Amino acid sequence: MSSISIIVASDQNMGIGKNNQLPWHLPADLKYFKSVTSGHTVIMGRKTFDSMGKALPNRRNIVISRQTNLRYPDAEVVNSLDHALELTKEDGNVFIIGGAEIFKQSMEIATVLYHTEIHHEFDTDTFLAPINRDLWKEVKREDKQPDDKNLFPYSFVVYEKYG
Repeated sequence: MSSISIIVASDQNMGIGKNNQLPWHLPADLKYFKSVTSGHTVIMGRKTFDSMGKALPNRRNIVISRQTNLRYPDAEVVNSLDHALELTKEDGNVFIIGGAEIFKQSMEIATVLYHTEIHHEFDTDTFLAPINRDLWKEVKREDKQPDDKNLFPYSFVVYEKYG
């Protein structure tokens, strides 16, 4: 049985995107994302995949889409989260990487949540649902200050589901 985790970055208002792009440039978060997900399976919606432009290297890429004839090189396409999870049940660590609708569908089944909190407000049009503190306990936090490459304060926070 695989372990299902969510990995996401948001601003202080839980905004996660604008026009299908990240509204911030935070190299440290991209490096963190790569270090956490490399060597594992990533599941995402079609818009998230399209925003990246190509499959993520050194990861099994699974894209969820309602389009039945959609094909991508280096990525598997399925029509539901359930189908993606069925394909990955022997994969060990599986990461849900976006977008908002896939995160929403995954909150009940995920057991770990990697959340980069960016302590700044951005112009966003897509949001992550608030994290229910009755279901999730914070188990690790690394607070980071801005530097010459990362212009905003941020925190890498890991939550685990109670029970």
